[in-house]
Amino acid sequence: MKVAVFSTKPYDREHFEAANADHRHDLSFLEVHLEARTAVLAKGFPCVCAFVNDHLDREVLTTLAAGGTRHLALRSAGFNHVDLEAAAEAGLTVSRVPSYSPHAVAEHATGLILTLNRKFHRAYQRVREANFSLHGLCGFDLNARTVGVVGTGQIGAVFCRIMHGFGCRLLAHDLAPNPECSKLGVRYVPLDDLFRQADIVSLHCPLTPATRHLVNPDRLALMKRGAMLINTGRGALIDTPAVVEALKSGHLGYLGIDVYEEEEELFFEDRSLTVVQDDVFMRLVTFPNVLVTAHQGFFTEEALANIAHTTLANITAFETGTGTLHAVGRS
Repeated sequence: MKVAVFSTKPYDREHFEAANADHRHDLSFLEVHLEARTAVLAKGFPCVCAFVNDHLDREVLTTLAAGGTRHLALRSAGFNHVDLEAAAEAGLTVSRVPSYSPHAVAEHATGLILTLNRKFHRAYQRVREANFSLHGLCGFDLNARTVGVVGTGQIGAVFCRIMHGFGCRLLAHDLAPNPECSKLGVRYVPLDDLFRQADIVSLHCPLTPATRHLVNPDRLALMKRGAMLINTGRGALIDTPAVVEALKSGHLGYLGIDVYEEEEELFFEDRSLTVVQDDVFMRLVTFPNVLVTAHQGFFTEEALANIAHTTLANITAFETGTGTLHAVGRS
């Protein structure tokens, strides 16, 4: 099947070409983002492969369908950036990668915690400058600390196992408690209770209308003074201006994020020679107790290989009518 792969980087091409040896699709790699002005480039392609920072609104989906596209293959687990109603009306089947490497994201969240706590990033810079002072680098033991985990699906469950290994007390909140986590001793509590009790809160839930700005001024006020907040889920789980205010007041002690609500205008590109126009983001990165990574939680060799294989398998299943098609809205 002819496939237009948008928003591609060299690492995407490398892993998709390797995985395609088993599928033999006709892949055309496009570096541009998929949006209203570029959707016409997909004309004549029955399948389009899109990434999390592509614009998949009604206008784009209508253009794709008019050009002959029938399958929208997402190379991501999340699909909140897709207008599913418009896709259905246009006759587009939308597929996704439900799981690629829960270990990659959970381990990245752990890295954010350790770096913020023990200040590895600051120590690294000091030693390079022959500054061996320990002043300002003091952290705390993770052992016996209370960690609140919001969302205990595959990623959240792996994260719970890692934190259990550190000897943490684990609280969790999920609409469907995970028996695997319960066996570890994770205690499920109401969301507000989790925010009140946790020394560290880590977000691993999907973005839905119900979870949008889950971390808001009211929830931040519930947190212990000096607590840590980690987000490797979706940017809009956090009300960023509210978090900035909590950091300014000193109520929020640490923030580690791999996702940002307005990241589509920033992440995955080199903007070092431009003036970033997002004032909220620029204010955020001025805090010494904030650590931002550019949506790299998924970025491991294993995850990239799994993403490519599952995406191409979805395309093959759609084309042949056999095999597993991870269609959005289906089990």
